[in-house]
Amino acid sequence: MLDLSSLDFEKGGGLVSVVAQHASTGQVLMVAFASPESLARTVETGEMHYHSRARGLWHKGATSGNTQRVVSLTADCDRDAVLARVLPAGPACHTGAVTCFGDVAAETIAELDATIDERADSPSTSSYTAKLLSDRNLRLKKIGEEASEFVTACADGDATRANEEAADLFYHTLVALHAAGGSLTAVRDVLRARR
Repeated sequence: MLDLSSLDFEKGGGLVSVVAQHASTGQVLMVAFASPESLARTVETGEMHYHSRARGLWHKGATSGNTQRVVSLTADCDRDAVLARVLPAGPACHTGAVTCFGDVAAETIAELDATIDERADSPSTSSYTAKLLSDRNLRLKKIGEEASEFVTACADGDATRANEEAADLFYHTLVALHAAGGSLTAVRDVLRARR
């Protein structure tokens, strides 16, 4: 966990900036300030606490229930800002939006992966994803079909169709990956290690 004594609170008048990022999707959720006290409470409780000049110390989600569970806290190179990787229990923005930055901050493949996780946790008979997760043969068949259609579109030089088939292949691959116990995060780790 973050060594609080190494942070430079002096530059910000006793505060540091905190960028809250969704630990699963990479989506930037919000930016706020933190004091030594709010970061100490964050480390102590495992949930984000911030500092507002108007309200002082505040626990994110204390009244709304939209808490942020801490995965990691990392200082920037100047030690005057913190990246908080969190798992939110609801929207980050006071407006009710998922993020304070609108849809622009979304990362589509990570969002798809998070949606697959949600479908796995709450299976519904009307969900195609839940159907795939519960049917191994269908899942594997669809990967073969989509891969074949993608290869054909590439061989034909049909960029539009190749894009569509690649999207289908990504989706079915993520569902199968989830069903096998893998994760998009683990795939990212493998790719980083291969750089």
